[in-house]
This record gives sequence, structure tokens and C-alpha cells, in this order.
Amino acid sequence: MTVRRKKPVQGGMQRRTALQLLGGSAVAALTPSVRGAFAAASESSDIIKAHGYSYFGDLKYPADFPHFDYVNPSAPIGGQISVSSRGTFDGMNRFNWQGKAGLYSGLIAESMFGSSPFGSASPADSITEAYGLLAESVEYPSTKEWCIFYMRPEARFADGTPLTAHDAAFTHDLFLEQGIRSYARGVSQRIEGYEIIDDHTIKFNFVDGISRRSLISQVGGTPVFSKAWYEETGERLDKQSLQTPMGSGPYVLDDYELNRYIVYRRNPDYWGWHLPINVGRHNFETVRVEYFADDAAEFEAFKAGIYTFRAEGSTKKWATGYDFPAVEKGYVKRDSIPVMVPPSPQGFIFNMQREPFKDIKVREALGLAYNFEWTSESLQYGLTEQRHSFAENSEVAAEGLPTEQETAFLNSLGDLVPEEIFTQEAVRAHSSKGNRTVDRANKRTALKLLSEAGWTVSADGKLQDPEGNPMKITIMLSASTSDTAEAIVTTYAANLESFGVAVNVEKIDSAQWIQRYYDKDFDMIFFRNQSFLEAGTGLKQFYGSETAVVSSYNPQSLQEPLVDAIIDAALETKSREDEIAALKSLDRVLRYLRIQVPTGYVADTWVAYYDMFEHPEELPPLAVGQFDFWWFNEEKYQKLKAAGAVR
Repeated sequence: MTVRRKKPVQGGMQRRTALQLLGGSAVAALTPSVRGAFAAASESSDIIKAHGYSYFGDLKYPADFPHFDYVNPSAPIGGQISVSSRGTFDGMNRFNWQGKAGLYSGLIAESMFGSSPFGSASPADSITEAYGLLAESVEYPSTKEWCIFYMRPEARFADGTPLTAHDAAFTHDLFLEQGIRSYARGVSQRIEGYEIIDDHTIKFNFVDGISRRSLISQVGGTPVFSKAWYEETGERLDKQSLQTPMGSGPYVLDDYELNRYIVYRRNPDYWGWHLPINVGRHNFETVRVEYFADDAAEFEAFKAGIYTFRAEGSTKKWATGYDFPAVEKGYVKRDSIPVMVPPSPQGFIFNMQREPFKDIKVREALGLAYNFEWTSESLQYGLTEQRHSFAENSEVAAEGLPTEQETAFLNSLGDLVPEEIFTQEAVRAHSSKGNRTVDRANKRTALKLLSEAGWTVSADGKLQDPEGNPMKITIMLSASTSDTAEAIVTTYAANLESFGVAVNVEKIDSAQWIQRYYDKDFDMIFFRNQSFLEAGTGLKQFYGSETAVVSSYNPQSLQEPLVDAIIDAALETKSREDEIAALKSLDRVLRYLRIQVPTGYVADTWVAYYDMFEHPEELPPLAVGQFDFWWFNEEKYQKLKAAGAVR
């Protein structure tokens, strides 16, 4: 079954929390009803105050909006939705960068602007907009030198204590002192400081001489924790803990058993139930996460009704696995939901701090060992499409030769731009013959590139450098990787070996994988980069040199002056047209640099669930929203329970 989507919006990227990136782009925007009044005021005072914040155009929802358009304001409250996770977890502090925290353990916190506790876009029908949650309004000059948040005096932490500007200031300092290194460095270089005006008003001042496109979004998206709780408990943000920080969100941690399950419970005393931003949302009484050691056990548990909602990421299972009795009897539904944002740029990622990956010819040659056509047909049932761009299927994906606007933008960067960027079409993933794992023509091309880079094939068929050292590569793999993904990795490794590369696929437990990932202690991984649809300072963490070695969002540690220049110039664009040209240039250059080996993607989001959950007839374009705006049907649940389909 294919679920209908509302018409997608254009011109931006799905928002993420400020902890994940240094903000999405935003500029001042006003509701249609007040825009004229504020425009007149701006001519004299240059100050804007509004209930939300947006980069392009007006805010869709006025200050007195009753609820988001896509929710069911009469959705019933109650029931449980349960999902799964593979591997282990060793604590409940999502915000530390050591160890592996329990899934969704960051949902306890809220920020000045609203978001979804479970990480999807909110609102889910507009890419660039944010609406006040802890803050009832935000004020700033058109120059964006500073912003003031007027916080809701009724806001409370889960323990009932007031949430104030002092807590917001404390949390800001906490992330600087104990947060993820790349995030803390980025914040300190962009946020000059803060002023506590009164108990419910805080002002953030921004550094001069930098782009301010994302700074209000950044401070508006930072979680706020209880200062008193940290002082009383002695907990640290940078250490794993069995406690979650004290937050103010609609869900609280209810119960858990390490490596087995986690239960989050809807907080009946949550301070914000009356807000329009929350109407029709957060409808489940409990959200449960079941943990499993491996993919097989996880799927068998779903078939048995041990957990009830599954986002399917395996093409094999989607094609062949859903023939069990619960599906045949109609107890389990399957939906294919169109996706309106670029697919995650997944592929084989090189650690460019290490040899031999510093050489672009070597990267290009090793990429030719991947055979998408064989992989898709033999391992993924022909259900995947080849990805070419870091912003696939979007208006900022580079195509063909540079457009007139792209050319003008690239020319503004001077001698940093290689001539072939102007004269060659945007790099596309290579094609391969699908009748065998290794495409012989691609292998010949790869060996020629390797020869040009100084690598030769020895008498025993092994690649060696001029000093006779063999090419050795380790691909780091998590033990929780699905069977299909592991097969993709091992097939690619075998293809590399046929080229003469000595390859070791190192399978380690998920906690160790995460720590080594943060430390950049790997040669290659099968992972993902970040897509983009708008210019924000988060691009510096994704692809910039400034924090490349420590940024967890720049896995290949890319350090390229041309990319830095493109990002800086993109942040200074004054129109959406110029921004599109800049982002197309970024996509074009990233592909030219061969920073990863792109693999396939599934065009839609696949979900399977027991037929006791319901959702709006038309879903918004930016989120499936199963935790956010779906709801529980008690009557359907009782029928499933009576039939023995669920526990």
C-alpha cells in the first residue's frame, strides 16, 4: 500500500536539532496578518518580534493557530507503540560522546523552538520554519547581531520545578564545557555570550564578522536542562550515566533493563499540553524499545508481535520476508510512504587522514570496485536506485555542465576551482555489468588510475607502492549491521581483493564501533554523509576543514579549501536563486572529489505495523511521524490481543 502525501514544500532541508548540527538557515519572517505592521516598525526600529522564525517568506501558521494542519486534533490518547533496536546500550545520557546511549534517550529535553521528541521534522509540513515552545516569542534586529527569547513562565521540568533563563544559560555553558568537541568549538566561535535579562528572558549575542544565517536557529534549538538537578546529582554531560538529564518534555523515562528494553511514558503533568504546537501530538501513553542481539532475532520478534511497529530497511525482508501468518490474516499492514527529502548519502567512506585515501585517483579507482547493478539485483531484489548526488532528487543536485548562475558563483571563488569543474559534467556514479560481481572494464580503468598514482601489481597479483609496501585496507563493521548490509560490504571487499588490495572486514560490537568512529580510528566504513537543501553553518561540520578531524558529522575528515570557500560564500548569498547555485556547486565539487563510494537507496520509506495504529489520511511531506502524530485504536488492539497476534 502506498500512503498519500500532502504536496511537498520546496527550498530547504529537514531540520535537525542544534545538537546535531549548527543550525539550519533562517531569516526573519512574519505572519501575513502582522507583516505590514512589523515592516513599518522595522523601517524605524529595525527590530522584529514574532512567535516563530523562518528563513524564506512568511510563517505559515499565525500566532493564534489552533494546531498544525496535518494532525488530528481529536486523536485519542493512550496505548503503546513498540519498536526495536539492535545491539546494546550502556546508559541513558544521549548527550555524552562516550559509549552508546539508549535509543531516544534525548527525548526528555525541549528547546526554545519546538521539535519532535523523536527526531523527525516539526512542523512536518514546512522545511524552514520553527515555532516557539519554551519561548513564546523571539526578538531580533534584521542584522541578527543578537536575539532575545521571551520564555513561557509556566514551563516546568519533569520534577515540577520552574524552567528559567538561568537553566538556559547553564545549559549553554554545559555544552561548551562538556559537549561534543566539534559542537562546542563551533558554538564558542559563533556565540559571543548571553545576558540573563530576567528569570524568563535571555539574550544571546553573536560574533561579528561571520554569517548569521543559522545562529538564531542554533540557540533556539539547543536543549535546556535543569541547573539544580546537575548541581544536586553531580552528573556530567560528557559521561555515560544510567540517568537521563532532567528535561521538560512530554515523555519521561519510565523503565529500562540494560540491553533488553526501554520504556518512555507520557507525562500527565507535562507543562505544555495546552499549547497549540502540541495539539494532536504525543498521543501514545508509552513508547517501548525492545533490544535484540541480531537482525534475525529482531525480525522473528516482530512476527511474534513482541514489538508492533517496524521501519523496514532490508530489501530482502521487504521482498520475501512478509509472508508470515500475521500478514496473511491481515493483522499486519505494510505501507510504502513517499519521501520528500533527499535520501541519506550512504556509501563506503574513506578516512582521508590515512594513506592511500589522500590521493583522489586512488579513491576513484577503489570506487570502481563497487558494482551497483549486481548488488541491487542479487542482494536487494532490484528495489534500490543508484544515488549520484549528495542532494539526490532535489533542486540543488548538480546536473550536467554548470548553469550560468553556477558558473558566475564558481568564478567568484578564483583560482581554487579546477578547470574541469567548468568543462566536465557533474560526476555520476559509474555503471557496471550486473552479470558478475566484478566489471572487467571498470577493473581495467581502476588499475590504470592506480598505476598513475604510483601503484603497481606484483607477481603474486598484489598492489604495492613504489617501496614495495602492499595496499592494506580494513573496513570497520558493526556487529549490529543487517545481513544485507554485511553482504554488500563483504562483496565489495572481495571485489577490492580482485584488484589486488589486501582487505580485512573487521566486525566489532556496536559500542566499540561508535567510539572508534568518534575517534576516526578506521580506514573505511559503510556509513553516510549528511544531505543538504539549504545553506547553514552546519555545512561546516558536515564538510568543512575547521572541525574535520573532530567532527562526528564529517566522517572522512574532509579538509579541502575549495569546499570551505563554497560553504563560506553560500552563507553570504542573498537570494534563494543564488543559494541554489552555491549548493549545486557544493554538490558538484563533493562528487568531483570522490569523498565516498555512493551506493543505492530506496525511494520510499517502508513501514510494517500491527493494525491498531492510525494516522491522518494525508501525511505531511517531511515525516512519517509514527511517534509524533499517529494514535492508538483500542478496539483494534483488543481484537488483535484476543486473536493472540500481540501480547
